[in-house]
Amino acid sequence: MIDHLILTVSDVQRSLTFYEAALAPLNISMFMPFKGDNGNPDLWGFGDGMRAFFWLKQGSPSPEALHWGFEADDNQQVDTFYEAAMAAGAKDRISPRARLEFYPGYYAADVIDPDGYHFEVVHKA
Repeated sequence: MIDHLILTVSDVQRSLTFYEAALAPLNISMFMPFKGDNGNPDLWGFGDGMRAFFWLKQGSPSPEALHWGFEADDNQQVDTFYEAAMAAGAKDRISPRARLEFYPGYYAADVIDPDGYHFEVVHKA
């Protein structure tokens, strides 16, 4: 299980807008800004309102270095995420579909964010 992930983005405000819209169908929102001090960067934490697990920080992105997946409750939530992400400016990488090349019951969509990172939302039945 992953406890947290910090994603370096080129424009925090643009990425906050994108991720707020794209992750809303998963009930994930930005709720925990962290003002960095003692050499720690400013961070913006996304999560369920009680725990932040996905963080943004300003810097130089490295999209080829990272891929991640958010969990969906069902296939419909994957579809709703995909529609929200595309409306927020994502680029399509793999539209929602069964990904039987991984195993039966794997249903996912994979999008590209404003900095070129690709990530998926997956439901594993």
